[in-house]
Amino acid sequence: MKAMFRRAALIFALAAAAFATPALAQDWPAAKPITILMGFPAGSGVDVVARIMQAPLEAALGAKIVIDYKTGAGGNIASEAVARAKPDGYTILLGTSATHGVNAALYAKLPFDVEADFTPIAPLLDVSNVLTINPAVVDATSVADFIAKVKAAPGKYNYASTGNGTGTHLAFAELVARAGLNMVHVPYKGGPEALQSVLNGDTCCIFNQVQTVLAQARAGKVRLLGVTTSKRVAAVADVPTIAEGGVPGYESFIWFGLLGPKGMDPAIAEKLNAAVKQVLAMPEIAKKFTDSGNTVRYETVEQFRATVKADRAKWAAVVKSVGARIE
Repeated sequence: MKAMFRRAALIFALAAAAFATPALAQDWPAAKPITILMGFPAGSGVDVVARIMQAPLEAALGAKIVIDYKTGAGGNIASEAVARAKPDGYTILLGTSATHGVNAALYAKLPFDVEADFTPIAPLLDVSNVLTINPAVVDATSVADFIAKVKAAPGKYNYASTGNGTGTHLAFAELVARAGLNMVHVPYKGGPEALQSVLNGDTCCIFNQVQTVLAQARAGKVRLLGVTTSKRVAAVADVPTIAEGGVPGYESFIWFGLLGPKGMDPAIAEKLNAAVKQVLAMPEIAKKFTDSGNTVRYETVEQFRATVKADRAKWAAVVKSVGARIE
């Protein structure tokens, strides 16, 4: 009789486990808020995107979204927190191809695997950087003119970045290598500080996201010389690409996207993906991104998984070519 009860209890436990995941997906999201962890500071390009997405995503999901900042180490602190989080769909990461492509090659050792320890959810957009200069420091009017002036004064000019191995650093390092320039790299903790160094004249230039320099460019405080994508950006259509400006084959851009911890219920990932698709299809949201120099990018969960994998290989080659490394 006891054996029969033990078998019955085991069967009940197995049945409960089997139905637990679908029940979770069906009930998600409940009254509990969803936290989006951010590895970059307030005011950064990633933060701007999060703020644009926040309210419409809340409406699409029927749940409150909280944005939490865990900055530092090129986004790795936030990435690790999500990798170690409970995979219940209530803690997700707003990551980039820097956090999930560059960092895997840049850092000698990471406390997580950028593929195995995450569940891809959906990309949001592609982000172009733009060569931004302080004309009071280097009075160039084009990419070719900039290259000529820098070459004429080896070692004189400092360029800023948002940190060692970040997309802004690699974009400039590649330009330096391709154009044969002699410049000094000055890394900062984030976008706002790096751009401020250019505005102050402490550095001459930076590759920064279009959306973060538009206001300063329109006010005449900085000059935009070339975008890093293979095609021009609608928000600054008069600014040529770096390739057009005299560096053939140059291209460097990143994506922003949502990822969860490994082991997330696929149904929850699909719900999040569907909500992202709904928000990105809103004309007013798409316009905000386009007007700020970005390109909306939607992919299914599996397509995004393939993107993360491909970008890991792509950026490994770039990091190796410029010799960047963080121990």
